[in-house]
Amino acid sequence: MKPCRLPLRHLRICLERQTHPPYYSQPRPLSTPSLSPLRRFHNQPSPTRREVRASDCLFGQPVHETHPHLLKPGELTPGITAQEYHDRRSALCALLPRNSAVILRSADVKYRSGAVFHAFRQESNFFYLTGFSEPQSLAILRKTGSAPDDFAFYLVCRAKDPQAEQWSGPWSGFDAARNVWNADRTGVIDFSENVLAEALKGIEKIFTDAELTQYGVETPFGAMVKRAASSKSSISALKPHINSLRAIKSPAEIANMRRAGQESGRAITAAMRRSWTYEKDLAAFLEYQYQTSGLDGQAYIPVVAGGPRGTLIHYVQNNAQLKPDEMVLVDAGGEYGTYITDITRTWPVSGKFSPAQRDLYTAVLKAQRSTVSLCRASANLTLDKLQDITERSLHQELKHLGFNVDGKEMGILFPHHVGHYIGLDVHDVPGYPRNVPLKEGHCITIEPGVYVPDDSRYPKHFRGLAVRIEDSIVVGADNPLILTTEAVKEIEDIEALRS
Repeated sequence: MKPCRLPLRHLRICLERQTHPPYYSQPRPLSTPSLSPLRRFHNQPSPTRREVRASDCLFGQPVHETHPHLLKPGELTPGITAQEYHDRRSALCALLPRNSAVILRSADVKYRSGAVFHAFRQESNFFYLTGFSEPQSLAILRKTGSAPDDFAFYLVCRAKDPQAEQWSGPWSGFDAARNVWNADRTGVIDFSENVLAEALKGIEKIFTDAELTQYGVETPFGAMVKRAASSKSSISALKPHINSLRAIKSPAEIANMRRAGQESGRAITAAMRRSWTYEKDLAAFLEYQYQTSGLDGQAYIPVVAGGPRGTLIHYVQNNAQLKPDEMVLVDAGGEYGTYITDITRTWPVSGKFSPAQRDLYTAVLKAQRSTVSLCRASANLTLDKLQDITERSLHQELKHLGFNVDGKEMGILFPHHVGHYIGLDVHDVPGYPRNVPLKEGHCITIEPGVYVPDDSRYPKHFRGLAVRIEDSIVVGADNPLILTTEAVKEIEDIEALRS
């Protein structure tokens, strides 16, 4: 197996802007037996370079040497080691034929308006395979043999530019791409077409989800790939192959999601202990709790919906007043190491359930508990089958409460799916089917809900009520692991928090 280089304690970095950088570094043999503590970037010393400690350098993202409070030795991102990133690339290449290549483009910086930008978030497949969190980057895997490690990893990024970095913050540079992110070949994004031409030479099949056409017209990047590739090269979607890997989580990924679920659950339970007058204050409290507990921040824009606003599935205005006789529905979760958690809890603003609130909440809780218990590989169920089971359970519970649940009524009262896959994304591995039998390591949500319109067709005392209860779950062999168990959900526990 090709050894995977870990983040180094020293780096030779470019002290001056390179005016004529090479478009890619020279390849190294795939069978390199070992690495010295300090790897030289170039065979000949450069007068513009000197050796410095990595802890004295600035990178485009945290590394252990600069942020030991965030990353352990050997980790490229929180909880995920350089070895695991290498193994992911190797596993993907094992699924692909010889003489094939994978092309991934980084995400772009998104702008709120004008020059005001949003916080950067890397494209998930790019991040999954590289751990590199910078825009204007390109990752390529070139597979030429049949052995597990018969592939080369290219990472193309921006060259160091102190003047530009003074405005935008630090960039890692292509030297760090090789010596920290373990690329076999590196290059400068300005010369990406040259790198593509070298990487795609002799390649018969290209796998990519990059946008090569838009509205039927070839994009500039699509034209570049076309020029670089052989006329005989075919292009296929990457998503089906990488989804099959991302869907089953490693122990390290599950540990990150457990950390996110644990701290998010504690934050929601802490919120239940308090009295709230405004939705926005409750939303701000949760975000503060996530940040101060060591999480990266919010995983998504939260839903904090009081009273009838809870019937609006993705209500995110969060700007109304909370009334004492209402319930508040909170769908919120934090993120750790770019892995998310997804939680929904519903509780009475006053701290005590009214009889109608208690009855509807109990109906949803029974269905949720029952479905969660089936999240095990030994049950041989799919998300779609869990949906059918949950609908039958809610049908029975609501009928017992006096609801008319004939015909299309269940689709009105419970209009969404009971669950989805989670991981790097809130709705993870998009396109991965819900009719796949759940296996050990699948991570999903279970989130039944009932949303009663203010309509005379429904019992008067339930009109305008909304209850959703959601947990993040790891499918186990014989038992589920609830990642969000710190968020209380039993009626007795919720009421005890304010007694």
